[in-house]
Amino acid sequence: MKVALDPYVFRRLALEQIPRVTAEVDFPCMELSPRDDFLPLFRPPAARKEQTEGLTHALREAGVELVSMMAVYNWSSVDETERAAALDCWRAAIEVALRTDCPVINTEFSGAPEDPVGSEAAFFCSIEALAPLVERSGIRIDIEPHPGDFVEDGNHAVDLIARIGSRNFRYLYCAPHTFHMGEDAGAMLRYAAPYLEHVHLADSLNFRKGLRYIVNPPGAQVRVHQHLNIGEGEIDWEAFFSTLSGMEFDGILTSCVFAWEDRPEESSRMMRRRIREYLERYPLRRGSERGL
Repeated sequence: MKVALDPYVFRRLALEQIPRVTAEVDFPCMELSPRDDFLPLFRPPAARKEQTEGLTHALREAGVELVSMMAVYNWSSVDETERAAALDCWRAAIEVALRTDCPVINTEFSGAPEDPVGSEAAFFCSIEALAPLVERSGIRIDIEPHPGDFVEDGNHAVDLIARIGSRNFRYLYCAPHTFHMGEDAGAMLRYAAPYLEHVHLADSLNFRKGLRYIVNPPGAQVRVHQHLNIGEGEIDWEAFFSTLSGMEFDGILTSCVFAWEDRPEESSRMMRRRIREYLERYPLRRGSERGL
């Protein structure tokens, strides 16, 4: 089990500084979120050979393990030109992961909630095209349903990953999306157990319970959630961690709080403490000392 930091709130620092900062806030592992100078969202990778070499050196110097990097492309687009471009981006991103010895790329289903049937068909066309490369490379792709994707329901997302039928494509449960995916985090985690390799940790308010958010004009079609520190929202963390413990979860746990860019060190250290406290109460299966 690996405990990692998503350093998005530190993204204004140079890439080579990020591993040192990750170590300073007491995380042994890092999950690199999108950066315009490395793996930008929806655009071709910008990472050059010297950048990947510099990142690898910085990780080694800081004693930090790069366990995942995030890449998001329009691979579920019903526009064939857009989907073809996304596949080119995916091939390049896999090369970046290989150059940095990063074993996992995490991503989203993407697509359009207004056209779930067409988007699902496009998604599986993309999987069919990419699967041979992914399996040859040994890279694992962890996929999460994001608010605004063609699939938002957590259990349905698990079913789609099960249909792929490959150990190289697994499920990522993003805790701050819980109230968009369903509502009962424990039940959804248990349903996902055969495919679950990756969990994102951050809190969020339950928009299903009254006016947690007020959107103007009323009735506007938006999807709102937060990435707060554990304890600042309404996720039942006792049930969450006890469920993971009962499952003997042995994957990646990533702190991905984005709310407090004005105090990123304080927020990151707080998350590390709270994760450690829950792991002490609800021990997980420790496949690696990096998870302690």
